[in-house]
Amino acid sequence: MDDGGRTGVVLSIIRTVAETGSTNADLLELARGGAEDGLWLRAIRQTAGRGRLGREWSSPEGNLYTSTLVRLRPNDPPAASLALVAAVALQETVSTFLVAGICQGTTDASETLVLKWPNDLLLADAKLSGILLERADNAVIVGYGVNIAHHPDLPDRATTDLAAHGVVVEPAMFLDILADSFARWIGRWRTEGIAPVRERWVDCAHPAGTALTARLPDGSGIDGLFVGLDTDGALILRLASGERRVIHAADVFLL
Repeated sequence: MDDGGRTGVVLSIIRTVAETGSTNADLLELARGGAEDGLWLRAIRQTAGRGRLGREWSSPEGNLYTSTLVRLRPNDPPAASLALVAAVALQETVSTFLVAGICQGTTDASETLVLKWPNDLLLADAKLSGILLERADNAVIVGYGVNIAHHPDLPDRATTDLAAHGVVVEPAMFLDILADSFARWIGRWRTEGIAPVRERWVDCAHPAGTALTARLPDGSGIDGLFVGLDTDGALILRLASGERRVIHAADVFLL
């Protein structure tokens, strides 16, 4: 449900189920059946959760597993830039709870929260969440997995959860704040374009000059220094030769 296109703001409708295979898969089916913009689906547990590149996403009870539906409109920015919208909304939401934890004395104020391209949010240099975008015709499904109460142990990267940093919050409450933030950023994305979203993303990312390695889909790797994002949200690295390389798809790791 929307406001007729005047501001681009979408009213959020949240549905919760006890268990499903994948909230993304369910919303894709609902989208094909005509479900409206702004629908959110949350599962208390998932049995077939997945991340980028088909990776399994551990989904025990206590964390947030949710997806939302965005119906593309004729004048919307490129659909791929919704990854930036999703990321800045999540960063804003987590920041809200971290600030509350700092004020209550349960969270260390020195711990950093940064975005890492393309869709990771790192807390104290460890992966806190993941975002998965999938498309069916004019519908884009934005899926979130957020480690709230616990986190999996992964062989290739550090992971963490909010509870480990003194933040205790119910997934349903977290989603209420996330849905509001996402709606605001979707409104700006639709009315102002990608520029303010990209600017916010860069402000919340690791600093320019951070050393990164990009693992490309063909298995090769590129090392370089973080420069920023191009106008469409692709990653820009400066290589040792001085060349600037634009990366459109890769797994990225801090060096």
